[in-house]
Amino acid sequence: MTPGAATTAVRAGLVSLTMLMQSVTPIQAHAPEIDTVAVAAGPFIQGSNRAEREAAYQLDEAAYGHSVTRKNKWYESEPARRSVDLPAFHIMRTPVTNALYARFVKATGHRVPDVDKKTWKGYRLIHPYKRTRQFAWKAGKIPGGREQHPVVMVSRADADAFAKWLSERTGKQWSLPTEQQWEKAARGPDGNRFPWGDTFNPGVLNSHDKGPFTTMPVGSFADGASPYGMLDSAGQVFEWTSTSASAQRSIVKGGSWDDSGCGVCRPAARHSRPDSIKHILVGFRLVHMSLTAN
Repeated sequence: MTPGAATTAVRAGLVSLTMLMQSVTPIQAHAPEIDTVAVAAGPFIQGSNRAEREAAYQLDEAAYGHSVTRKNKWYESEPARRSVDLPAFHIMRTPVTNALYARFVKATGHRVPDVDKKTWKGYRLIHPYKRTRQFAWKAGKIPGGREQHPVVMVSRADADAFAKWLSERTGKQWSLPTEQQWEKAARGPDGNRFPWGDTFNPGVLNSHDKGPFTTMPVGSFADGASPYGMLDSAGQVFEWTSTSASAQRSIVKGGSWDDSGCGVCRPAARHSRPDSIKHILVGFRLVHMSLTAN
């Protein structure tokens, strides 16, 4: 190769590299900063035993003054305690906030969190439609003062669309956690009944026992952290997982601001919701595998 040809080749290579950097830089420059916790590879204790489920029913009975959760066998679908081995992953420290979700809405034109009265009544939930208005985005904007509250009234499809957008913006492969990933991150490897230990403490979570009966800014209860440092994994809002319960229904985990006694706030507790529901009690957080972590 002649000196002139070599120079031309180098220049062509530099031009190609510059174009590649220009195509990547905007994504990196505008990528949201996501606070995650690392969950190490290895086994954890999933599920519950008879003693844990009995204690959960007793918490509910003391809080509500009735035995509805026991009569309806709320906790009987929990698998028996067992050791499950999972690969390492990273999970968001807190649920996705309204502020972060707003960046997704602005970038994509995705629908904002809201639900009309007819649809809400069709869900046949105990909450009146009027209660949804504090969470609904008005004129496409976050309700005042709720920027750092968890986003709610998002369907499973909304959460998946957000994950796709975030993956494109960050270069990491984000997704909803599986039920097992969520449970391990929330309770640690040793099968704690609650994120902080085995004894219920209404002072370290947003539940109806002591809370304001609505969402709160994420991360408000540092003392309620899981062994891995995950926050808001008991109370606050239920969270979508990628684990299907049946056709067009997915498992949600965590309990909510609406729950008292909080047997349902245990990481082992589980129930399903229709994938299409936009509920005032349901939000989400995402995971990515450690191999793609920076």
